[in-house]
Amino acid sequence: MTLSKPKQVIFNKAQEYCEQKGVRFTPLRASVYRILLQEDASIGAYDLLDKLRNTEDNAKPPTVYRALDFFLELGLVHKVESNNTFKACHHFGCSHPVQFLICDECGDVQEIQSQGVKETLEAQAKENAFTILTQTIEAHGICKNCQDKAA
Repeated sequence: MTLSKPKQVIFNKAQEYCEQKGVRFTPLRASVYRILLQEDASIGAYDLLDKLRNTEDNAKPPTVYRALDFFLELGLVHKVESNNTFKACHHFGCSHPVQFLICDECGDVQEIQSQGVKETLEAQAKENAFTILTQTIEAHGICKNCQDKAA
């Protein structure tokens, strides 16, 4: 399974990040992460399992879920809550709010960082004596490619 050069750079950084954290980036985890990096859309656990079975004949659902839990804990993957899928994070190693633009036509998922969203949300939470532990914002719509195809 070959990755494009930019995605291979991300893969290598993820591998190094795991080494720095003292956790194992096993061959099986590497296979799962490669699949996640290859996808433009987010991917569900069972679709991920189907793709993994192309190289790992005996892969089972717990195998995929353990790998996903591992990546989620390290911040290498985000969960797209609205459709229960997963997307590789390209700027891991830092705590950051997650914002997604999700195309309802092709399934493409773009992670973005909108200026002021985090600060506005935190200010409103503070006004309501609320402590935010995590923040994920998902916006559903139609991407430019799908809009162009429809035109």
